[in-house]
Amino acid sequence: MEPVQLMAAVMTIVNTSHVIVKFMHNNHLKNQASEEASLRALESLMTEFFHNCTTNERKREIEELLNNFAQQIGAWRFCLYFLSSTRNDYVMMYSLTVFENLINKMWLGVPSQDKMEIRSCLPKLLLAHHKTLPYFIRNKLCKVIVDIGRQDWPMFYHDFFTNILQLIQSPVTTPLGLLSGSGTNGTWASHSITPSLLTTIFHFARFGCDTRARKMSSVNGSSQNSVLGQERGRLGILAMSCINELMSKNCVPMEFEEYLLRMFQQTFYLLQKITKENNAHTVKSRLEELDESYIEKFTDFLRLFVSVHLRRIESYSQFPVVEFLALLFKYTFHQPTHEGYFSCLDIWTLFLDYLTSKIKSRLADKEAVLNRYEDALVLLLTEVLNRIQFRYNQAQLEELDDETLDDDQQTEWQRYLRQSLEVVAKVMELLPTHAFSTLFPVLQDNLEVYLGLQQFVVTSGTGQRLNITAENDCRRLHCSLRDLSSLLQAVGRLAEYFIGDVFAARFNDALTVVERLVKVTLYGSQIKLYNIETAVPSVLKPDLIDVHAQSLAALQAYSHWLAQFYSEVHRQNPEQIISLVSTALEAIIPLISSKVQEKLLLSACHLLVSLATTVRPVFLIRIPAVQKVFNRITDTSAQRLPDKAQVLVCRALSNVLLLPWPNLPENEQQWAVRSTNHASLISALTREYRHLKSSAILPQRKVRLEDTKVIIHQTLSVLEDIVESISGESTKSRQICYQSLQESVQVSLALFPAFIHQSDVTDEMLSFFLTLFQGLRVQMGVPFTEQIIQTFLNMFTREQLAESILHEGSTGCRVVEKFLKILQVVVQEPGQVFKPFLPSIISLCMEQVYPIIAERSSPDVKAELFELLFRVLHHNWRYFFKSSVLASVQRGIAEEQMENEAQFSAIMQAFGQSFLQPDIHLFKQNLFYLETLNTKQKLYHKKIFRTTMLFQFVNVLLQVLVHKSHDLLQEEIGIAIYNMASVDFDSFYSAFLTEFLASCDGVDSNQKNVLGRNFKMDRDLPSFTQNVHRLVNDLRYYRLCNDSLPPGTVKL
Repeated sequence: MEPVQLMAAVMTIVNTSHVIVKFMHNNHLKNQASEEASLRALESLMTEFFHNCTTNERKREIEELLNNFAQQIGAWRFCLYFLSSTRNDYVMMYSLTVFENLINKMWLGVPSQDKMEIRSCLPKLLLAHHKTLPYFIRNKLCKVIVDIGRQDWPMFYHDFFTNILQLIQSPVTTPLGLLSGSGTNGTWASHSITPSLLTTIFHFARFGCDTRARKMSSVNGSSQNSVLGQERGRLGILAMSCINELMSKNCVPMEFEEYLLRMFQQTFYLLQKITKENNAHTVKSRLEELDESYIEKFTDFLRLFVSVHLRRIESYSQFPVVEFLALLFKYTFHQPTHEGYFSCLDIWTLFLDYLTSKIKSRLADKEAVLNRYEDALVLLLTEVLNRIQFRYNQAQLEELDDETLDDDQQTEWQRYLRQSLEVVAKVMELLPTHAFSTLFPVLQDNLEVYLGLQQFVVTSGTGQRLNITAENDCRRLHCSLRDLSSLLQAVGRLAEYFIGDVFAARFNDALTVVERLVKVTLYGSQIKLYNIETAVPSVLKPDLIDVHAQSLAALQAYSHWLAQFYSEVHRQNPEQIISLVSTALEAIIPLISSKVQEKLLLSACHLLVSLATTVRPVFLIRIPAVQKVFNRITDTSAQRLPDKAQVLVCRALSNVLLLPWPNLPENEQQWAVRSTNHASLISALTREYRHLKSSAILPQRKVRLEDTKVIIHQTLSVLEDIVESISGESTKSRQICYQSLQESVQVSLALFPAFIHQSDVTDEMLSFFLTLFQGLRVQMGVPFTEQIIQTFLNMFTREQLAESILHEGSTGCRVVEKFLKILQVVVQEPGQVFKPFLPSIISLCMEQVYPIIAERSSPDVKAELFELLFRVLHHNWRYFFKSSVLASVQRGIAEEQMENEAQFSAIMQAFGQSFLQPDIHLFKQNLFYLETLNTKQKLYHKKIFRTTMLFQFVNVLLQVLVHKSHDLLQEEIGIAIYNMASVDFDSFYSAFLTEFLASCDGVDSNQKNVLGRNFKMDRDLPSFTQNVHRLVNDLRYYRLCNDSLPPGTVKL
């Protein structure tokens, strides 16, 4: 059986999910006369348990026997004997598991004398048998000893680290020391780390980069050399693990300067050793020969070294940092695996971020810093660009998967390209001129190949065909097209470095790029390479489509540059920008067709949106190509575009008419004409939808219902997107938009009741109304808004809410959440317009929604409901508290007047109940809401809260801390308890604390008195929260001690 399987099997027997393995009453083993007999019986049981013929029922009996044996007080003594006397792997693993649980779960209750004996015996056992123990048993024993150190060092196990250091520095026991050292916490060990120790550990780390060790183990597997080689290799990996543990904790020992010097020297040496070339080895072959685990750990070390120590080392002029980067360069670009290369790119990204940050903080030194690193950065840029090109790196790139999506929804190839381009972009930020002069010629070379394809296009009987058929030519074309696609993405990624303050300085470079991109997009659309027949259609056709799509996407990336260009020249010399935009539109329009592949169609649509939204030139609407798109979209006989494309094109056309033209005064915006045109556009887009109103009240056949749903989906997705895109724009834009949409909005409200039981339709309708409320509620006007709210309140009865939440799954819950989001917008509205709805909204929340979701474990709907309740309180405080400003200031003289007390109490009770549930996100949100209400409205000081709720909340929050159910929030909880207690410290100390301790179980009266005495009566925040956490920890400690005591113990 494999070690991993063995461990899993034994853990199955002694499963310890939340309590220590139980040890008590084992009649089978209890009667054995001696330790020897117990051992023989245990070995027999273990052998029987894992035998193929043993039944599940018998296995359960054995499991119970083992648990009962282990429950006996002092069972660890038997286990100590078992470990020293058996060679049965199962028995050893079982015995170590008993120790592990004793130390980690019951150590507080173990007598001091027993602890001393265990601390003494286990290391001796390890030293005596480490050569003969299987490595997984040895590792487990080391871990158990480290666990004791973690519990008892420094007070009760003061020589713990001294022992580890002695192990490391003795050649015979170095692996044990490194294994133990890698299990310790670096910060915990800081003061024990000396430069000489660091040197020793690095000495053993060298074993991992010694290819001879690997060869010795492979040449003659049975020889002593083989064992030695394997041991040296494992030793190197252990040493690197130990170093990484120290590095990851950013430990700064006493002799820091020398420590830093040694760290750099050793890092430099290891990099030199690993990247050394000679007649027998290239760098890559050396790396391939080394253990993968070692390379992985060494790369981790370099990442930690650069992120933790480089800023310190770089400031010392005598440290050869440039030479270090040269070695890192060799290490990076000879990695044998893609993952290794990705990890090295991460290291370079850290370095580039550090350099950028340093330059920004010390602008005066910018030139000196850049001069120091210029050659290294240019070399890095060139090599990264080479690595993304098939021209230089075909074998490796073809290994990358470009189909399977990872957790980030990208393929392995996309991840490779994205990470590479991030490095290119960061170098561009530091050295823009160098980066551009390196990248653009490479792009040009590949563009020439692409632009030259026209000469190979011939007309055949079935259409146009690319007359390139030789296998080598097709392969070369494939590589060139893939490279062009990547380089276009690289050029697009750099667009941000040509705008803003540097626009004028880098204008010529940017203009060159944009002109080339406009040319290449028009070329692709004119000769329709995406529809051409090729000799290898499964390869070349996707390549041609991708290049065309990427050229459009790259041009879109320069839309902000085009906007700045238009802004600067539109009145003086607009011919150039008009030409660029007009030509781009000529490239876009032929692609806006349902017959064009979706990837290409969407790229064209996105570019059209950017021209209409970001650049938005005044001449756009007059361009014939744009008129063509208007006609196509409003022509009901034309085939509709796929949903995503239809939404994007409609957004672009709407924005052309709605968005104000830049740099023009209001009287030149031509709003009247644009308003008429926008109304015509929306009318054409919603024609079928508006006709649904007359038939909505009639019962619908299933086929017709599905057709109706399609019309609703298609129309509302377009209208919602149009509203969302102008929600942050000028009042005039929003007014015109609502005038155009008004009839469709009224139709939507009329249709809503007819589809209340169709949750998919209701979901889309509420999304639309939510967008309207967020973007156009002022334009909708008060009467119609009131009509919408009343309609929703009438439709969402308790029965309907229950049906949505309990029976319609996630879609039904989304419907209710969107309804609550709409109400959130309503209750935040200033003024008195919507105040009459407050009683109905609160009633809906507390009497209809809350009872349905309160006891459900699912978080669905809860977050939105509590946000609505918070908004009700926060924005409508005077609905509950009528006090004047003077009364609030002089609270002792005039108590505030309370109204709607029952509703306020119900809301607070719901908040309190939410703190008893396991959902940490809801807990955090609601605690934040209460604290905000206290900061803004003095919630905790209000009489009703102070006298009936305050200490109930404090009690709940303290219990949460005691039970460690929301430990990630303990700081926030401590502050909230302080803010509540500080309202009435006298009552907190004189009454609440005593009552709280009296109600605590698991501790005796003497312990309660000690807890009460130890809680100092501090009134400042830091001291108070410290006292709270001490109380909680001491209470848990007492309970743990009391639970750990043997039965029948008398407590004095």
